[in-house]
Amino acid sequence: MSNASKTVSDVIHAQFDALTRAEKQLAKSLLDNYPVSGLGSITTVAENARVSTPTVARMVQKLGFKGYPDFQSRLHQEVEATISNPLTKHDRWASNAPGTHILNRFADAIMGNLRQTLTDIDAATFDSVAALLSERKRGLYFVGGRITGALAEYFFTHMQVIRPNTTLLSSNSSSWPQYVLNMNPGDLLVIFDIRRYEQEIVSLAAAARRHGAEIIVFTDQWATPAAKHAKHTFRVQIEAPSAWDSSVVTLFIVEALIEAVQSSTWDETSERMKTLEGLFEQTRLFRKLG
Repeated sequence: MSNASKTVSDVIHAQFDALTRAEKQLAKSLLDNYPVSGLGSITTVAENARVSTPTVARMVQKLGFKGYPDFQSRLHQEVEATISNPLTKHDRWASNAPGTHILNRFADAIMGNLRQTLTDIDAATFDSVAALLSERKRGLYFVGGRITGALAEYFFTHMQVIRPNTTLLSSNSSSWPQYVLNMNPGDLLVIFDIRRYEQEIVSLAAAARRHGAEIIVFTDQWATPAAKHAKHTFRVQIEAPSAWDSSVVTLFIVEALIEAVQSSTWDETSERMKTLEGLFEQTRLFRKLG
């Protein structure tokens, strides 16, 4: 992950093994309620972690920041980025837009997002997720937010053909506890949540994990708080020259996973596809032309 795309959390995780015992205690405190835990004064942060103020000052410098103000400035930038609304994002892009056509600007941004995301993703993580999704004894649940719900439904629609025991959670979050009630230990909950993260999704992830489910999260480069409950997390670059965030790279990963799962279970999948085509024919849902 490039320095430009690294969050403070990334830096802490990368340097964690090199920290002293007191610094590790501070790091854990910061990560427990990240990023809010780092937004207080240096004294407050030290007290919450039960370390000394000099320990805080030393650790932020060890992490590569000029001092605590620099460290906190980075955190404020992250918070601002994650709560940006469409109007703010549009104004930021519009003020810096070059004179080239929007198709070219958008293509450049999306290709950059794809390159950076592929650089950041661990192939072993991708393979592990594909293997989990292929295990048909596991129940498979999907959920997304106001915008990302469409991605959850797209993934669900394909996986429902490939394998049994798949469920798309209702968009009505008040019904989510009933879904958690039916989750068995080892079942999978696939969550989509990007910036302006939805608290209901974070609460769902926590409840599902307590119930024994394993969580897979698709999020942005800053990472939804739900990711702390996840077994695997895909952090995807989403910024585009638009008032809206881009879902192109997220969809790319979803489609790659669909292919990986159906290829690894092709004998069973092909039989399900044949059966489904027969059902379509019986119900005349799709008419043959000619």
